[in-house]
Amino acid sequence: MPFDLEAWAPWAGQHALPIFGGLLALLLLSTTAAWWGVRRIHVPRDQSRLSPALYLGVRLAAGFAVIVTGAWLFAELAEKLGTDGRMGRADQALADSLRTQLPLAALQVFALLTRLADTATVTGVCILVAALLVWRGRRWLALGWVLAVAGNGVLNTTLKQIFARVRPVHDDGLVMAQGFSFPSGHSSGSVVLYGMLAYVLCRFVPPRGQLPLVLAAVALAFSVGVSRVFLRVHFASDVLAGFASGTAWLVVCIASIELTRWMVHPPEIYKK
Repeated sequence: MPFDLEAWAPWAGQHALPIFGGLLALLLLSTTAAWWGVRRIHVPRDQSRLSPALYLGVRLAAGFAVIVTGAWLFAELAEKLGTDGRMGRADQALADSLRTQLPLAALQVFALLTRLADTATVTGVCILVAALLVWRGRRWLALGWVLAVAGNGVLNTTLKQIFARVRPVHDDGLVMAQGFSFPSGHSSGSVVLYGMLAYVLCRFVPPRGQLPLVLAAVALAFSVGVSRVFLRVHFASDVLAGFASGTAWLVVCIASIELTRWMVHPPEIYKK
């Protein structure tokens, strides 16, 4: 018997806050486990037994797998929007349940969290970080940072126009949003903004300080995405699609920056 999202949506709305806490904890634990797993098998390129080309190929293949997974998830969600309507009904059932179940105090907290990915916030952080990187003499990294953040904005706007999904009704006055709904720009924007910020900062901090940066980025992006559902300015599938597209774009940008670094500073074997 297939899993009936529409039947489970009201229950999820009634237990929204515990579910959010459980999923956030699971996500952080999974990220930590993946981080230490990668650290155990990761070898710096100057110590690897693989040839430089194969070493690069393995890293690019891992990134490509993440990109494909994100694109596949986005495509699946987009396809279900135009099929039998079950996902749309489940989205609406969850939104209706959240409307009556979430306390005002919780909504006010999430209304503050959602501001962390507003256009003004993203633009301000983008300009500030770019200026600091240029000041530190990291112009190419600054360029990659700006292209990643600005490019995601262009990508999300384009996707919204393609799918033209109407937003759910959100009349509580805490947060108002205009335009189309699918995919969520706050969700994809928070993934790219805070994911890229963690990547940039990891270039300047010692290894022991890198995992906390990654966990903070994951927690912020997830919380911002969930805030959009709790505040009913997006359907749950909009947020999942935003996470998928944002993750794929983030990996594309990081892989491009790393490939550029490799070409500018190739291993010694390529210099002979």
